[in-house]
Amino acid sequence: MRIATVKEIKTKEARVGITPAGVSLLTREGHTVAVERDAGVLAGFSNEQYEQAGAKLVDKAEAWSNAELLVKVKEPIPAEYGYLREDLTLFTYLHLAADRPLTEALLKAKTLGIAYETVQNQTGLPLLTPMSEIAGRLAAHAAAAYLTTEYDGPGRLLGGSPGVAPCRVVVIGGGVVGTQAALLALGMQAEVTVLDTSPTRIRDLHTILDGRARIVVSDPETLAQELGTADVVIGAVLVPGKAAPKVVRQEHLTLLPPGALLIDVAIDQGGAFETSHPTTYADPVFVVDGVRHYCVANMPGVVPQTSTRALTNATLPYVRQLANKSPRQAIADDPALALGVNTRDGAIVHAGVAGAFRDLAQAE
Repeated sequence: MRIATVKEIKTKEARVGITPAGVSLLTREGHTVAVERDAGVLAGFSNEQYEQAGAKLVDKAEAWSNAELLVKVKEPIPAEYGYLREDLTLFTYLHLAADRPLTEALLKAKTLGIAYETVQNQTGLPLLTPMSEIAGRLAAHAAAAYLTTEYDGPGRLLGGSPGVAPCRVVVIGGGVVGTQAALLALGMQAEVTVLDTSPTRIRDLHTILDGRARIVVSDPETLAQELGTADVVIGAVLVPGKAAPKVVRQEHLTLLPPGALLIDVAIDQGGAFETSHPTTYADPVFVVDGVRHYCVANMPGVVPQTSTRALTNATLPYVRQLANKSPRQAIADDPALALGVNTRDGAIVHAGVAGAFRDLAQAE
Protein backbone atom coordinates (compact mmCIF):
# COMPACT_ATOMS: atom_id res chain seq x y z
CA MET A 1 0.00 0.00 0.00
CA ARG A 2 1.08 3.57 -0.65
CA ILE A 3 1.18 5.30 2.74
CA ALA A 4 2.06 8.93 3.39
CA THR A 5 2.34 11.45 6.17
CA VAL A 6 2.53 15.21 5.85
CA LYS A 7 3.76 18.21 7.79
CA GLU A 8 1.04 19.59 10.02
CA ILE A 9 0.08 23.18 9.25
CA LYS A 10 -2.05 24.21 12.21
CA THR A 11 -0.46 26.95 14.31
CA LYS A 12 2.28 25.58 16.61
CA GLU A 13 1.46 22.00 15.58
CA ALA A 14 4.72 20.08 15.32
CA ARG A 15 3.66 16.47 15.82
CA VAL A 16 4.02 14.00 12.96
CA GLY A 17 1.87 10.98 12.09
CA ILE A 18 4.59 8.37 11.50
CA THR A 19 8.07 8.10 13.02
CA PRO A 20 11.15 6.67 11.26
CA ALA A 21 10.69 3.50 13.33
CA GLY A 22 7.17 3.20 11.93
CA VAL A 23 8.44 3.76 8.40
CA SER A 24 11.02 1.00 8.85
CA LEU A 25 8.41 -1.48 10.00
CA LEU A 26 5.93 -0.60 7.26
CA THR A 27 8.50 -0.77 4.47
CA ARG A 28 9.75 -4.16 5.73
CA GLU A 29 6.17 -5.35 5.38
CA GLY A 30 6.21 -4.36 1.71
CA HIS A 31 4.55 -0.93 1.76
CA THR A 32 5.87 2.31 0.35
CA VAL A 33 5.95 5.31 2.66
CA ALA A 34 6.18 8.92 1.51
CA VAL A 35 7.03 11.63 4.03
CA GLU A 36 6.71 15.32 3.35
CA ARG A 37 10.10 16.99 3.76
CA ASP A 38 10.67 18.41 7.26
CA ALA A 39 7.44 16.83 8.55
CA GLY A 40 9.18 15.43 11.61
CA VAL A 41 11.96 17.92 12.27
CA LEU A 42 10.35 19.63 15.27
CA ALA A 43 9.32 16.26 16.67
CA GLY A 44 12.98 15.26 16.70
CA PHE A 45 13.16 13.27 13.44
CA SER A 46 15.36 14.45 10.59
CA ASN A 47 14.79 13.96 6.88
CA GLU A 48 17.86 11.74 6.85
CA GLN A 49 16.39 9.47 9.51
CA TYR A 50 13.27 8.98 7.42
CA GLU A 51 15.31 8.23 4.30
CA GLN A 52 17.48 5.74 6.18
CA ALA A 53 14.29 4.04 7.40
CA GLY A 54 13.14 3.60 3.80
CA ALA A 55 10.84 6.58 3.23
CA LYS A 56 10.69 8.68 0.09
CA LEU A 57 10.86 12.40 0.82
CA VAL A 58 8.32 14.35 -1.22
CA ASP A 59 6.52 17.67 -1.27
CA LYS A 60 3.06 18.15 0.25
CA ALA A 61 1.12 17.80 -2.98
CA GLU A 62 2.81 14.52 -3.90
CA ALA A 63 2.34 13.09 -0.43
CA TRP A 64 -1.41 13.71 -0.57
CA SER A 65 -2.00 12.86 -4.23
CA ASN A 66 -0.16 9.53 -4.34
CA ALA A 67 -1.30 8.16 -0.99
CA GLU A 68 -3.86 5.43 -0.59
CA LEU A 69 -3.59 5.81 3.20
CA LEU A 70 -2.80 9.27 4.56
CA VAL A 71 -1.78 9.27 8.24
CA LYS A 72 -1.92 12.63 10.00
CA VAL A 73 -2.20 14.01 13.51
CA LYS A 74 -4.68 16.89 13.28
CA GLU A 75 -7.80 17.24 11.19
CA PRO A 76 -7.40 18.80 7.74
CA ILE A 77 -7.95 22.55 7.68
CA PRO A 78 -9.49 24.40 4.69
CA ALA A 79 -6.17 24.70 2.87
CA GLU A 80 -6.06 20.89 2.74
CA TYR A 81 -9.65 20.16 1.72
CA GLY A 82 -8.68 20.14 -1.94
CA TYR A 83 -6.52 17.07 -1.38
CA LEU A 84 -9.44 14.94 -0.19
CA ARG A 85 -10.69 12.40 -2.71
CA GLU A 86 -12.76 9.24 -3.05
CA ASP A 87 -9.89 6.73 -3.24
CA LEU A 88 -8.18 8.04 -0.10
CA THR A 89 -8.33 6.69 3.44
CA LEU A 90 -7.61 9.42 5.96
CA PHE A 91 -6.49 8.29 9.43
CA THR A 92 -6.15 11.13 11.93
CA TYR A 93 -7.98 13.09 14.62
CA LEU A 94 -11.11 14.51 13.00
CA HIS A 95 -13.41 15.89 15.75
CA LEU A 96 -16.18 16.20 13.17
CA ALA A 97 -19.07 16.87 15.57
CA ALA A 98 -17.54 20.30 16.15
CA ASP A 99 -16.53 20.94 12.52
CA ARG A 100 -19.28 21.14 9.92
CA PRO A 101 -17.06 22.46 7.08
CA LEU A 102 -14.67 19.51 7.34
CA THR A 103 -17.56 17.07 7.60
CA GLU A 104 -19.06 18.48 4.42
CA ALA A 105 -15.68 18.37 2.66
CA LEU A 106 -15.18 14.70 3.53
CA LEU A 107 -18.70 13.85 2.36
CA LYS A 108 -18.29 15.76 -0.88
CA ALA A 109 -14.99 14.02 -1.61
CA LYS A 110 -16.37 10.62 -0.47
CA THR A 111 -13.20 10.11 1.58
CA LEU A 112 -13.03 7.23 4.03
CA GLY A 113 -12.40 9.17 7.23
CA ILE A 114 -11.25 7.21 10.28
CA ALA A 115 -10.93 9.28 13.45
CA TYR A 116 -8.43 8.44 16.15
CA GLU A 117 -10.74 9.80 18.82
CA THR A 118 -13.59 7.36 18.15
CA VAL A 119 -11.58 4.13 17.84
CA GLN A 120 -12.86 2.29 20.89
CA ASN A 121 -12.07 -1.10 22.40
CA GLN A 122 -12.84 -2.83 25.67
CA THR A 123 -10.30 -0.66 27.51
CA GLY A 124 -11.64 2.65 26.25
CA LEU A 125 -10.29 5.07 23.63
CA PRO A 126 -6.76 3.83 22.91
CA LEU A 127 -5.81 6.51 20.38
CA LEU A 128 -7.29 9.43 22.30
CA THR A 129 -6.00 8.48 25.74
CA PRO A 130 -2.29 9.32 25.25
CA MET A 131 -3.07 12.81 23.98
CA SER A 132 -5.72 13.31 26.65
CA GLU A 133 -3.11 12.48 29.28
CA ILE A 134 -0.74 15.07 27.85
CA ALA A 135 -3.44 17.69 27.35
CA GLY A 136 -4.58 17.28 30.95
CA ARG A 137 -1.06 17.82 32.22
CA LEU A 138 -0.58 20.82 29.94
CA ALA A 139 -3.82 22.31 31.28
CA ALA A 140 -2.28 22.42 34.73
CA HIS A 141 0.87 23.98 33.28
CA ALA A 142 -1.28 26.58 31.51
CA ALA A 143 -3.13 27.32 34.74
CA ALA A 144 0.14 27.98 36.55
CA ALA A 145 1.45 30.21 33.78
CA TYR A 146 -1.67 32.24 33.07
CA LEU A 147 -2.24 33.10 36.70
CA THR A 148 1.03 35.07 36.66
CA THR A 149 1.44 38.68 35.57
CA GLU A 150 3.81 37.42 32.85
CA TYR A 151 0.66 36.33 31.00
CA ASP A 152 -1.60 39.17 32.17
CA GLY A 153 -2.96 37.14 35.05
CA PRO A 154 -3.75 38.34 38.56
CA GLY A 155 -0.30 37.41 39.90
CA ARG A 156 -1.02 34.28 41.90
CA LEU A 157 1.12 31.21 42.44
CA LEU A 158 -0.93 28.09 41.81
CA GLY A 159 0.35 26.33 44.91
CA GLY A 160 0.47 29.37 47.18
CA SER A 161 3.24 29.67 49.74
CA PRO A 162 3.66 28.92 53.45
CA GLY A 163 1.14 31.14 55.13
CA VAL A 164 -0.55 32.04 51.81
CA ALA A 165 -3.48 29.96 50.56
CA PRO A 166 -3.06 28.01 47.30
CA CYS A 167 -5.28 28.63 44.30
CA ARG A 168 -8.49 26.66 43.91
CA VAL A 169 -8.68 24.55 40.75
CA VAL A 170 -12.04 23.10 39.74
CA VAL A 171 -11.87 20.30 37.18
CA ILE A 172 -15.14 19.49 35.42
CA GLY A 173 -15.00 15.88 34.26
CA GLY A 174 -13.05 13.09 35.91
CA GLY A 175 -11.94 11.16 32.83
CA VAL A 176 -8.40 10.92 31.50
CA VAL A 177 -7.95 14.67 30.92
CA GLY A 178 -9.47 15.66 34.24
CA THR A 179 -7.53 13.07 36.20
CA GLN A 180 -4.20 14.13 34.73
CA ALA A 181 -4.98 17.83 35.22
CA ALA A 182 -5.89 17.14 38.84
CA LEU A 183 -2.78 15.06 39.49
CA LEU A 184 -0.43 17.72 38.15
CA ALA A 185 -2.28 20.58 39.89
CA LEU A 186 -2.05 18.64 43.14
CA GLY A 187 1.65 18.13 42.50
CA MET A 188 1.98 21.91 42.33
CA GLN A 189 0.22 22.16 45.69
CA ALA A 190 -3.04 23.63 44.40
CA GLU A 191 -6.36 22.96 46.12
CA VAL A 192 -8.27 20.75 43.67
CA THR A 193 -11.92 19.82 43.29
CA VAL A 194 -13.09 17.36 40.63
CA LEU A 195 -16.73 17.28 39.51
CA ASP A 196 -18.15 14.21 37.79
CA THR A 197 -21.58 12.66 37.28
CA SER A 198 -20.60 8.99 37.48
CA PRO A 199 -20.74 7.40 40.95
CA THR A 200 -18.38 4.66 39.77
CA ARG A 201 -15.84 7.13 38.47
CA ILE A 202 -16.09 9.21 41.63
CA ARG A 203 -15.18 6.16 43.70
CA ASP A 204 -12.25 5.43 41.36
CA LEU A 205 -11.01 9.00 41.65
CA HIS A 206 -10.92 8.80 45.43
CA THR A 207 -8.42 5.96 45.01
CA ILE A 208 -6.47 7.45 42.11
CA LEU A 209 -6.08 10.84 43.79
CA ASP A 210 -5.44 9.23 47.17
CA GLY A 211 -7.86 11.49 49.01
CA ARG A 212 -5.86 14.62 48.19
CA ALA A 213 -8.63 16.25 46.13
CA ARG A 214 -12.30 16.90 46.79
CA ILE A 215 -14.35 14.61 44.53
CA VAL A 216 -17.91 15.83 44.21
CA VAL A 217 -21.01 14.70 42.31
CA SER A 218 -21.75 17.36 39.73
CA ASP A 219 -25.19 18.97 39.69
CA PRO A 220 -26.26 22.54 38.86
CA GLU A 221 -26.24 23.75 42.45
CA THR A 222 -22.87 22.19 43.25
CA LEU A 223 -21.37 23.55 40.03
CA ALA A 224 -22.50 27.06 40.91
CA GLN A 225 -21.06 26.78 44.41
CA GLU A 226 -17.69 25.55 43.15
CA LEU A 227 -17.45 28.23 40.45
CA GLY A 228 -17.99 30.87 43.10
CA THR A 229 -14.59 30.23 44.68
CA ALA A 230 -12.56 28.92 41.70
CA ASP A 231 -9.34 30.55 40.55
CA VAL A 232 -9.09 28.10 37.62
CA VAL A 233 -11.80 26.02 35.95
CA ILE A 234 -10.66 23.22 33.64
CA GLY A 235 -13.26 21.83 31.21
CA ALA A 236 -12.53 18.14 30.69
CA VAL A 237 -15.87 16.70 29.59
CA LEU A 238 -15.90 14.20 26.74
CA VAL A 239 -18.61 12.19 25.01
CA PRO A 240 -16.83 10.11 22.33
CA GLY A 241 -17.62 11.37 18.85
CA LYS A 242 -20.24 13.86 20.03
CA ALA A 243 -20.08 17.57 20.65
CA ALA A 244 -19.08 18.30 24.23
CA PRO A 245 -21.96 19.33 26.49
CA LYS A 246 -21.98 23.01 27.49
CA VAL A 247 -21.59 22.62 31.22
CA VAL A 248 -20.63 26.22 32.06
CA ARG A 249 -23.08 28.76 30.62
CA GLN A 250 -22.48 32.44 30.04
CA GLU A 251 -24.58 33.36 33.04
CA HIS A 252 -22.17 31.35 35.22
CA LEU A 253 -19.34 33.76 34.44
CA THR A 254 -20.72 36.29 36.91
CA LEU A 255 -20.17 33.74 39.70
CA LEU A 256 -16.42 33.55 39.17
CA PRO A 257 -14.05 35.56 41.37
CA PRO A 258 -11.98 38.38 39.80
CA GLY A 259 -8.97 37.06 37.90
CA ALA A 260 -10.42 33.58 37.36
CA LEU A 261 -9.24 31.60 34.34
CA LEU A 262 -11.20 29.09 32.24
CA ILE A 263 -9.24 26.39 30.41
CA ASP A 264 -11.35 24.43 27.93
CA VAL A 265 -9.56 21.19 27.04
CA ALA A 266 -12.79 19.94 25.46
CA ILE A 267 -12.53 22.60 22.75
CA ASP A 268 -11.63 20.03 20.06
CA GLN A 269 -15.15 18.68 20.48
CA GLY A 270 -16.75 22.14 20.60
CA GLY A 271 -15.92 23.04 24.17
CA ALA A 272 -17.48 22.53 27.60
CA PHE A 273 -18.08 26.25 28.14
CA GLU A 274 -20.80 28.08 26.23
CA THR A 275 -18.53 31.09 25.74
CA SER A 276 -15.57 29.11 24.33
CA HIS A 277 -14.21 29.19 20.82
CA PRO A 278 -11.01 27.59 19.53
CA THR A 279 -7.77 29.52 19.89
CA THR A 280 -4.14 28.86 18.95
CA TYR A 281 -0.84 29.11 20.74
CA ALA A 282 -0.22 32.31 18.78
CA ASP A 283 -3.24 33.95 20.43
CA PRO A 284 -4.44 31.58 23.15
CA VAL A 285 -6.60 33.76 25.42
CA PHE A 286 -9.70 35.89 24.96
CA VAL A 287 -12.00 37.61 27.44
CA VAL A 288 -15.77 37.29 27.82
CA ASP A 289 -17.57 39.29 30.51
CA GLY A 290 -14.25 39.97 32.19
CA VAL A 291 -13.27 36.28 32.38
CA ARG A 292 -10.21 34.99 30.53
CA HIS A 293 -10.67 31.86 28.40
CA TYR A 294 -7.79 29.63 27.30
CA CYS A 295 -9.05 27.39 24.48
CA VAL A 296 -6.07 26.12 22.47
CA ALA A 297 -7.34 23.35 20.21
CA ASN A 298 -4.10 21.41 19.80
CA MET A 299 -2.45 21.57 23.19
CA PRO A 300 -0.15 18.51 22.82
CA GLY A 301 1.28 20.02 19.61
CA VAL A 302 3.61 22.22 21.64
CA VAL A 303 5.45 19.20 23.11
CA PRO A 304 5.90 17.27 19.85
CA GLN A 305 8.82 15.12 20.88
CA THR A 306 6.83 13.66 23.75
CA SER A 307 3.41 13.61 22.14
CA THR A 308 4.48 12.18 18.77
CA ARG A 309 6.03 9.16 20.43
CA ALA A 310 3.06 8.68 22.73
CA LEU A 311 0.61 8.97 19.84
CA THR A 312 2.41 6.79 17.31
CA ASN A 313 2.98 4.06 19.90
CA ALA A 314 -0.81 3.75 19.93
CA THR A 315 -1.63 4.38 16.26
CA LEU A 316 1.00 2.26 14.49
CA PRO A 317 -0.68 -1.12 15.14
CA TYR A 318 -3.85 0.24 13.51
CA VAL A 319 -1.89 1.71 10.59
CA ARG A 320 -0.41 -1.74 10.03
CA GLN A 321 -3.86 -3.34 10.04
CA LEU A 322 -5.16 -0.84 7.51
CA ALA A 323 -2.14 -1.35 5.27
CA ASN A 324 -1.72 -5.11 5.54
CA LYS A 325 -5.38 -6.05 5.14
CA SER A 326 -6.76 -3.06 3.17
CA PRO A 327 -8.86 -0.47 5.02
CA ARG A 328 -12.23 -2.06 4.37
CA GLN A 329 -11.08 -5.51 5.45
CA ALA A 330 -9.36 -4.16 8.56
CA ILE A 331 -12.56 -2.32 9.50
CA ALA A 332 -14.59 -5.47 8.97
CA ASP A 333 -12.23 -7.52 11.12
CA ASP A 334 -11.73 -5.12 14.04
CA PRO A 335 -14.78 -3.71 15.87
CA ALA A 336 -12.61 -1.09 17.58
CA LEU A 337 -11.36 0.23 14.27
CA ALA A 338 -14.88 0.10 12.82
CA LEU A 339 -15.99 2.53 15.52
CA GLY A 340 -13.34 4.90 14.24
CA VAL A 341 -15.05 5.24 10.86
CA ASN A 342 -16.74 8.63 10.71
CA THR A 343 -17.38 9.05 6.97
CA ARG A 344 -17.55 6.56 4.12
CA ASP A 345 -18.90 6.69 0.55
CA GLY A 346 -20.20 10.23 0.98
CA ALA A 347 -22.19 9.56 4.16
CA ILE A 348 -21.74 9.99 7.90
CA VAL A 349 -21.21 6.65 9.63
CA HIS A 350 -20.55 7.52 13.29
CA ALA A 351 -23.67 8.06 15.40
CA GLY A 352 -22.17 10.95 17.36
CA VAL A 353 -21.37 12.89 14.21
CA ALA A 354 -24.73 12.00 12.70
CA GLY A 355 -26.45 13.45 15.75
CA ALA A 356 -24.60 16.73 15.30
CA PHE A 357 -25.52 17.06 11.61
CA ARG A 358 -28.89 15.45 11.06
CA ASP A 359 -29.36 17.28 7.77
CA LEU A 360 -26.28 15.74 6.15
CA ALA A 361 -26.12 12.37 4.39
CA GLN A 362 -26.27 9.43 6.79
CA ALA A 363 -25.17 5.84 6.20
CA GLU A 364 -28.06 3.40 6.04
